[in-house]
Amino acid sequence: MFVCWLEPWLQKSDLSTTLNHSLGLMARLACGLTMGVAIAFIPNSAIAMQIKVTPTNPKLGDTLRVIAQYDDLSINAAPQVSAGKQTYQTFLTGSNQFRAFVPTTPLDKPGTLTIRATGGGETAEVTVKLADRKFPTQSIRISGSGSDGTDREFDRVDAFKKLVTPEKFWQGGFRRPNQGAITSGYGIRRYYNGVFAKDYYHRGIDYAGAYGSPVVAPAPGRVSLVGRVSEGFKLHGNTIGIDHGQGVTTIYLHLSRINVKEGDFVRSGQVIGAVGATGGVTGPHLHWGLYVNGLSVDPSPWREVGFE
Repeated sequence: MFVCWLEPWLQKSDLSTTLNHSLGLMARLACGLTMGVAIAFIPNSAIAMQIKVTPTNPKLGDTLRVIAQYDDLSINAAPQVSAGKQTYQTFLTGSNQFRAFVPTTPLDKPGTLTIRATGGGETAEVTVKLADRKFPTQSIRISGSGSDGTDREFDRVDAFKKLVTPEKFWQGGFRRPNQGAITSGYGIRRYYNGVFAKDYYHRGIDYAGAYGSPVVAPAPGRVSLVGRVSEGFKLHGNTIGIDHGQGVTTIYLHLSRINVKEGDFVRSGQVIGAVGATGGVTGPHLHWGLYVNGLSVDPSPWREVGFE
């Protein structure tokens, strides 16, 4: 077998079942002269798969969009995508084309990341350079007894973040959930009451909206979590979680009012609640977090660029 690879696309082509020496030489010359194409010459028929990752220059906290596609249109087996030790489900987005989202966080190590797609008896992989990113450090003090949280709220929130439903409810970029100024960005490392929170990063964006100002759904989805202080949500405060489908969820914390119930389907821009100061807070604000396959990613690209 003679192989010529050029990342980020990897593919295999069975040009002939009986390549003689002359054709093999010509193939080698063609491989050297053909830019932008990755070709493998195999003596038996084989399933070809291509894989592509965007953004091409990711940094810590980015969501990676992975597209895997078979050259053989008769193949319809959904491949699996893996990065490191984690495996992610793919979803059909076009003719024999499948998409997975790979989350990265501020706690990941920058450097080379190998992403592999396996399906239909075939495997393809690419490597991307995950760039470092500097996150600021913040020192805050929390008053009251809400800083510890309860097992009940953590269990319910953790279960919500793990949802991977097959439907895709959103289209294009996400809306801004509140019009207040941003006071704390994604990824900030923190000292709480003078103690550094190891392995912690700010899992979302804080909006300093006025008390009682509307909180809207940034994209369509199903309300899959409603938690209240009266139900033990001492840290998160009054909380709403929306499932946007295919492993994408958003969460809204510290609300003064909740306008929806679990099971409701909400549209983009619909008012779901109001800014408050419930739970462990320093003052009225909205905490908005976006999770992909259970991990908190930077919400900004989902608003500015959007993912399909």
